[in-house]
Amino acid sequence: MQHDDATARTTREIGQRIRRARLASGMTLSTLAERTQLSEGFLSKLERGQASSSIANLIQIVAALSLSLNDLFVDEDSAPARTSVSVHRRSSPGGFTEIESTGYRWKALAGGAALDRIEVFHLVFPEENRMEALVSHPGQEHCYVLSGEVIFHVAGEEHRLRAGDGIFIDSELPHRAENGGLGEAHVLMTVTKGEAEAGRSSSPIDWWRLNGVAARRVTA
Repeated sequence: MQHDDATARTTREIGQRIRRARLASGMTLSTLAERTQLSEGFLSKLERGQASSSIANLIQIVAALSLSLNDLFVDEDSAPARTSVSVHRRSSPGGFTEIESTGYRWKALAGGAALDRIEVFHLVFPEENRMEALVSHPGQEHCYVLSGEVIFHVAGEEHRLRAGDGIFIDSELPHRAENGGLGEAHVLMTVTKGEAEAGRSSSPIDWWRLNGVAARRVTA
């Protein structure tokens, strides 16, 4: 029951943030629907917290609104404009964010302020639930495999990486990643922001096309 309440609250908050951003930009639901190729009815329900969305659809929405995914999950007033010095320790509070019912988890390590130009994440890929959606977005990213095996699909080419391997990607190229081995795979991901995202926070979950929007905090 408590988990259901948290999921509903997250869904409402995301819908409210989408609506505020749309109204602030002077955009109608019709225009947003046209730019995202999503129906007005669905977008209206999403804004009212009456519908959930895949991450793939959220990517389309935040791109149309000049936002990032993290803007939908994090209160913009809760973080400083730019990070001067930040130390992340193993004992630092806050666990991984789990994308519900998928096993995918991520944890922000550094660079979450709006004016930071890079962000660092710890990603965990489950053995199953491979995501098929290709995405592209402004910026660049580097992924270093900490453990396990990960297959990166970039612009029609496949790159299989194991622990100790890394890959640098122009994020505007269509790309996705999936677990390519047995057991979980852990990746250290560093991302930059494109010009269109300057002044916005970002999120590592743009790869993962999901059936539901809800994310919840879990212990590391």
